[in-house]
Amino acid sequence: MKKLYTFCLLLFFANTFLHAQIKKVCVTIDDLPTVVYHVASEEYKLELTKNIVKTLKKNRVPAIGFVNEVKLYENGNVSQEEVNLLETWLKDGLELGNHTYSHLSYHNTSFIAFTDNIIEGEKIDKELAKKYNTEYKYFRHPFLNIGKTKDAADSLTQFLKEHHYIASPVTIDNQDYLFAQKYEQALLKEDKDEMEKVANAYLEHTKKKIDYYEMLSEKTFKRQIAQTLLIHANKLNADYLADIIKIFEKRDYLFISQTEVLKDKAYSEPITKYGPWGISWLERWVMSKGTNKNLLKLNPEVPAFIAGE
Repeated sequence: MKKLYTFCLLLFFANTFLHAQIKKVCVTIDDLPTVVYHVASEEYKLELTKNIVKTLKKNRVPAIGFVNEVKLYENGNVSQEEVNLLETWLKDGLELGNHTYSHLSYHNTSFIAFTDNIIEGEKIDKELAKKYNTEYKYFRHPFLNIGKTKDAADSLTQFLKEHHYIASPVTIDNQDYLFAQKYEQALLKEDKDEMEKVANAYLEHTKKKIDYYEMLSEKTFKRQIAQTLLIHANKLNADYLADIIKIFEKRDYLFISQTEVLKDKAYSEPITKYGPWGISWLERWVMSKGTNKNLLKLNPEVPAFIAGE
């Protein structure tokens, strides 16, 4: 009986361990080199960048940053300070991807103008990637706009394929940019209490968002797919990325690369519903696969004091 008990106990822990390894997440960071609202000094942006990179490295989290190259220019000339921010990423083995030159919305731009913007957005990044012997092949849709119609989406997909890009879908969007604006406003006012209030709200909202997207994954795929988190290179994440990482770790997530996350078969699932949306791919799959659309109404709302209501 004792041997049987021991065997069952070991089996329980083995199953628990295996279950804990199922959940995976890729960290992707948009709008590089940085996103600033009220403070724009180079010292501020460098410190912000170093803090994000340091946190990723300390926690052994692979990540990819998607760049808007318009930010690399000042008065028509390349800003070496801004380029140095990208090199800060590359020096620590992080990847870069194309986010268009000037963050255009595909839904409000002609196909030719949008694709020209993609090509314009690779001039510096691609060479930097070569310098650091890093792959440069991923593309992130600005505003998560993939095309309002199937024809528009298919045309862009074909263009990306012809130019050797792989699209990087997003499954978890915690709307960090809304919190980041309030956070930097409070920083400018030196209001530490308000900064803490915003940060705490951000962390709680992130937890609710993860719950929501995990629910959509379970309802749509009957399992937890490998997730892709979208955040931005802002001061809020520079200060609290370690806390975001801990939130995922406490939920037994493993952090994986952009290449690894796309190996999940879920990312091969077709999108069949199109519209003027900038939404998570999980929400797109809910609509495309005929999952109960009422689930989308459970999407957590941003706190009123953040939304400005």
